Amino acid sequence: MEEEKRTVRAVERALDVLLCFVSGHEWGLTEIAGRVGLHKSTVHRLLATLEDKGFVIRDAATEKYRLGLSVLELSANLSRSDDPSVVLLPEMERLRDELNETVSLYVRDRAERVRIQAVQSMQAIRRVATVGARLPLSVGASSKVLLAFAEPGVRAAVLSDAAWPSNLERAAFGKQLDDIVAAGYATSFEEREPGAAAVSAPIFNRSGKLVAALSVSGPSNRLTPDRMHEYAPAIIESAHRMGTILG
Repeated sequence: MEEEKRTVRAVERALDVLLCFVSGHEWGLTEIAGRVGLHKSTVHRLLATLEDKGFVIRDAATEKYRLGLSVLELSANLSRSDDPSVVLLPEMERLRDELNETVSLYVRDRAERVRIQAVQSMQAIRRVATVGARLPLSVGASSKVLLAFAEPGVRAAVLSDAAWPSNLERAAFGKQLDDIVAAGYATSFEEREPGAAAVSAPIFNRSGKLVAALSVSGPSNRLTPDRMHEYAPAIIESAHRMGTILG
């Protein structure tokens, strides 16, 4: 039993090392050790194993690590038939062309939201959305959608988490989520960063399960509160079509 626990812990640590590359192209040994909270000697052994299996590559000149070809080989075998980031891309492009703003798709991963797909606006001044970006659930239109329409236990767990920002009153935020459910969409105006605004609607599959949040974002001087409310019906309709596509 003890040997089994050690094996699982080693796998978790190796996966933590790989997950560092979600937020960076390359990392040094000391940087990775700091991010995963492990001693450098432990991380060095993990990296040596991952390098041997082709999951990371070490640059001899810079002594930094980056992802290896084994990651690409695995991703090539992902099922594309039920991947929302692939299946919903044509509808996202259609919505982008209709509203001429950046369109993003978010899913919840524990206490964060992750952008899994984005279609950039064609306008010269636009919101540039990075696929793979992780953001907190405490701020932003899509975050509020992912919490508002989540199962009650999920919302309660996130709002009661000790990591919840102290400047956000939980009861008031919960009331805001109730209002979002009633409206069917959420907006944010310069909440996460100055000059940015977004409007988001939930995507449900045919069984009524929340799958993702569809978001349209842009500069706040163009995507004003009035304009966001004007766009909301089109975004809700597009989200409904996406749910039908997903089945």
